Amino acid sequence: MKRTAFTKFHEELGAKMESFAGYYMPIQYSTGINDEHITVRKGVGVFDVSHMGEFWVKGPKALSFLQRITTNDVSALFDGKVQYSCFPNGKGGIVDDLLVYRFNDEKYLLVVNAANIDKDWNWCVKNANEMGLEIGKELINVSDDTCQLAVQGPLALKAMQKLTDENIVDMEYYTHKTIEFAGIKDVLLSTTGYTGAGGCEIYIPNEFGDKLWKAVFQAGEEFGIKPIGLGARDTLRLEMGFCLYGNDIDDTTSPIEAGLGWITKFVDGKDFIDRDYMQKLKDEGVSKRLRGFEMIDRGIPRHNYEICDADGNVIGKVTSGTMSPMLKKGIGMGYINKGFYKFGTEIFIKVRNKLLKAKVVKFPFYKG
Repeated sequence: MKRTAFTKFHEELGAKMESFAGYYMPIQYSTGINDEHITVRKGVGVFDVSHMGEFWVKGPKALSFLQRITTNDVSALFDGKVQYSCFPNGKGGIVDDLLVYRFNDEKYLLVVNAANIDKDWNWCVKNANEMGLEIGKELINVSDDTCQLAVQGPLALKAMQKLTDENIVDMEYYTHKTIEFAGIKDVLLSTTGYTGAGGCEIYIPNEFGDKLWKAVFQAGEEFGIKPIGLGARDTLRLEMGFCLYGNDIDDTTSPIEAGLGWITKFVDGKDFIDRDYMQKLKDEGVSKRLRGFEMIDRGIPRHNYEICDADGNVIGKVTSGTMSPMLKKGIGMGYINKGFYKFGTEIFIKVRNKLLKAKVVKFPFYKG
């Protein structure tokens, strides 16, 4: 089990630690998931997300390579811009969802999910070899050398501004800068995150982990900064309707079914993997769609619970669910069959053999 550059701090703080994607990670701290969740929504919290994977793509073939292996239009990026995308798997499904950072037209960074690092790397290598990119020079895996903190919440950028002379509080959403930060040179800071609460993500080499952790918490002290575990990371992303790979999307789900048509761009000259199949799904429609729902009856939906119609016929399956700490009601998402996924439709979630009423709603659940 791998440790991150910050593991010792989690242990010193008494975090509940568990194995996650091969890493020893904090699930929650002493005050619990609900308190951590509310801290991020209203103030500032810090996540250790060093388990995420990072691949550099460089050279004259970088753009054409990324246009081939990702669904979004990488040519629309400008220097300093970040893009959400996914890897289609050649069979109509998704290898992973990811972020694409553009530094210049021959330098990009891919940030992939922790559980999929090896799978994603092998997929990228296979396609890079087919397109003539040099592994280790033009496609480089730096996942084990990089640590990352996600500082999230409405007060996050205000707190972090104390650690740099560069203006970060006015950075637009989904942009990045390479700056001196906390006395560390060449820090990658991006206004991204998985919470919908605002803030930034900070990437550095592992060797500067101690320095970064201490500086971030010192800068955030006056704002009530707290460390946040992966438990609250999950409830926060679910309130925003953000997909979790392995639950809401996987190798069997298409981006069109998953409501990710907005990152699937059929632009001229972009011959991405599975383009023809995705175009057919878009044109002809899909038999099921990933939708959000709110509970009307009291109950908490959970992964794999059945979604039913009023007569108890199964019309779908819950992929993610929880009790929303902000809304104080059960929320979830799942794939629902055609004829039942229209917004406002009344559905039922089967909880311990009882049919509990819910309704299909638009994301995000929590609108702040």
